[in-house]
Amino acid sequence: MWFRRDLRIDDHAALAAAASEGDVIGLFVVDPAFAGAFGTGRERFMREAVASLSAQMGGSLLIKVGDPITVLTELVAQTGAHTVYVTREYTPYGRDRDARVAEALSAVGARLRGVGSNYIVDPGRVLKGSGDPYAVFTPFSKVWRTLATAPVVDTPKNISWMIVPSDPWPVISDRPTGANDAESSAALPQPWFSAEPDAVQTRWEQFCGSGVQRYHENRDLAAIDGTSRLSVAMRWGLVHPRSLMADLAEVDAASDEQAREGIRVFTSELAWREFYADVLFHKPHTAWRNLNQKMDPIAVDTDAAAREKFGRWTRGETGFGIVDAGMRQLLATGWMHNRVRMIVASFLVKDLHLPWQWGARHFMNHLLDGDLASNQHGWQWAAGTGTDAAPYFRVFNPHTQMERYDPTGAYCAQWISEWGTTQYLAPMVDHSAERIEALARYSAIRG
Repeated sequence: MWFRRDLRIDDHAALAAAASEGDVIGLFVVDPAFAGAFGTGRERFMREAVASLSAQMGGSLLIKVGDPITVLTELVAQTGAHTVYVTREYTPYGRDRDARVAEALSAVGARLRGVGSNYIVDPGRVLKGSGDPYAVFTPFSKVWRTLATAPVVDTPKNISWMIVPSDPWPVISDRPTGANDAESSAALPQPWFSAEPDAVQTRWEQFCGSGVQRYHENRDLAAIDGTSRLSVAMRWGLVHPRSLMADLAEVDAASDEQAREGIRVFTSELAWREFYADVLFHKPHTAWRNLNQKMDPIAVDTDAAAREKFGRWTRGETGFGIVDAGMRQLLATGWMHNRVRMIVASFLVKDLHLPWQWGARHFMNHLLDGDLASNQHGWQWAAGTGTDAAPYFRVFNPHTQMERYDPTGAYCAQWISEWGTTQYLAPMVDHSAERIEALARYSAIRG
């Protein structure tokens, strides 16, 4: 069983299939392809999640360092294993890697078998009557809800784990970062981002006990604990969203109409995650290029002055409170409130006129929950180059956004030590002027 983004034992279709055949070697490969792609906090959390998985296996998880093709073909030869089980991957890199691994294993008399996915509904399954994929969320979500009914997979009992000596995990390098990409000095995750299954379950039960019923009212308020904060657990597969849906169905059955609205909105967020995965599956080039290619000619700034502006944005030194609070929360914890993610993204692309790819890369480096599909398409939503029908004229005003979503300033005060003092920076740009400039740039390519 080759674990990747599915670091758990419960509700695990591929593991259940592997265990049904007999003895199982549990494997995690430290893939050099990702070397240097993660910030320190992200890499540390991955290690914690892998260590937690190994503990659940009685310490028998095999950890190997190297190219997956080399690791797996050598392991098959060493152990006589005939099948390598995996959770199917749908990212561009994952699909290409798995195709190459399957070919290499076939050449040595073994096979790669993909079972299940990291989604409730596999990317590629939600289609129009014509067989074409959906490009707009609302009709996608309606069909998705009719398909999101898969039952939770029973956890295998008494799995017979084989033990094979592991490689030492590489030391976290003190690799230098670019001047505009400062590493966090406090990169360890906050307590609610534990990789331990009991902690994840406790967090979820607390949210189901009260938070989800008011999710639709509280999810956008940056200063309060109004979201599940399980995005990190889902990113690393510590929990399957299918399990969450099953629990939500029970909560929904015992709830009143107001509470059901919170459940409906939360379920919609799960659907958004799967919609973006579906878009990336059908359009793999959108990992780093615009989905709406008509927006390719949009003028963006990339000179030395732009780099300096980008550096101030990454450090949370823009002079706009809710933007700076969000960026400092990211550096300190590896997470950022979702509403604030939208605000800081709009600021980067529409107030500073910088490429969305710069912001997306910074997020993927630092976010513990950094998911390629959700991250890249979230950024394209902000930039007006993605799935939204007409978002180019949507320019968030950071002042009014703060008034609406952090009305008391508690969020800003939590993350900006100099908030409310004369030491806090003046705004680095005039938002009104930059809004006009942004709209002019968009209008120029729209004729």
